[in-house]
Amino acid sequence: MQRLSSTLRFLFQSVGLGLVVAAIVIISQPFWGQSESLRQTNSEVISFNQAVRKAAPAVVNIYSMGEIQGSYYQPQSSRVLRLGSGVIMDSQGYILTAHHVVDNVDQIEVALQDGRRYAAQLIGSDRYTDLAVLKIDADNLPVIPVQSTRRIQVGDIVLAIGNPYNIGQTITQGIISASGGRVGVSNSYSDLIQMDAVINQGASGGALVNTAGELIGINNARYNSAFGDGGEGIYFAVPYENARKVMKTLIQEGKVVRGYIGISVNPNFSEEQSLSGILITDVEAGGPAASAGLRRNDFLVAIDGEPVRTASEGLDRVANSEPGTELEVEFYRGNKRMTTTVTVAELPR
Repeated sequence: MQRLSSTLRFLFQSVGLGLVVAAIVIISQPFWGQSESLRQTNSEVISFNQAVRKAAPAVVNIYSMGEIQGSYYQPQSSRVLRLGSGVIMDSQGYILTAHHVVDNVDQIEVALQDGRRYAAQLIGSDRYTDLAVLKIDADNLPVIPVQSTRRIQVGDIVLAIGNPYNIGQTITQGIISASGGRVGVSNSYSDLIQMDAVINQGASGGALVNTAGELIGINNARYNSAFGDGGEGIYFAVPYENARKVMKTLIQEGKVVRGYIGISVNPNFSEEQSLSGILITDVEAGGPAASAGLRRNDFLVAIDGEPVRTASEGLDRVANSEPGTELEVEFYRGNKRMTTTVTVAELPR
C-alpha cells in the first residue's frame, strides 16, 4: 500500500509539472512571435530611394553667364558665372528655376543628369515670387512627378534636390516647419514653404519633393537673420501651386504684372504685438501710398474692405491687384481710424 501511494504521488507530480511547463509554453508563444517580429522590424531600412529615383532625373544643373558693369574703383566690366538648379516640368522642355539664378545674364546652359547639355532660352521671370521659366529644345526628357491634390502639412518629411557648389546632385532631407507668408526672404512677399532641408549655394531653383517623389515646391532661399547670422535650419521654397500659376502666365504672356503702392513695412510687428494689420515703416516719395496721404507709422487694418492679418497677406493682396485698381485702405493714425483710396501702380522691375 505504501509503495502504491508513492507511485501515485510521483505520477501526480509528473503530470502537474507537465501542465505547468505546457502553460508556460502557451503563455510565452505570443512574446516569442513578438520578439521575432521586432527583430525583423529592426532589420528593415527606411529609405527614400524610390522617391529620389522618380524625381532626381528631372532636376537639372543651370550655368549662367552675365556681365557686371565696372565701378569707380574698378572701371573694367567683368564676366560672372552663376550656378543654380532647375526642374523639368513637361516634355516640351519648360524648366522652372529661381529668378535670381538667371537674372541679368546673357547665356544660360542646362545640364541634365544623363550628361546632355543644352543652351536655354529665358521665357520670363518674376522677381516677386523669385521664379523664372527656361526652355530647352530637347526630347526624351525626364519630367518631375506632380500631385496637386495632396495637401502639404507641417511635419511632413521633404527632400530638397539640387547641385550645391557644383559638386554634383545632392539630396538633403528635412521636415516642413511652416507654410504661408514670410516677408523679407529674398525678394519675395509671397507664400512660402519653410523647412529645414538645407539649400546651399547652387541648389536654388531645385526641387522640393515629398516622400513619394512628387514636386511640392521650388527651392529658393535661406533665412537671413537681422543679427547677421545665416539662420541655420531655416530654408524656403515656393509652393508648387503658386509656381505652376506663375509658369503658365510667363509662358503665355512673357511676364507677370504685379501691383505695388510704395510702402515698406515691419514684417513681424503684428505677430510680436498680437495685432492684425500692417505697420508702415516708410513711404516712397511720390509713390501711390504717399499720393493717397499715407505716412510712416500708420497701421493698416483693412484693404478693399477685407481685414488684413499680416504684412505678407496685405502685400500679397496688393501685388495681385491690377495696376490702376483703386483700393480703399483703412488704417489707424495714433488712436484715430481713417480711410483713404490708393491707386495701385505696376511694380517696377
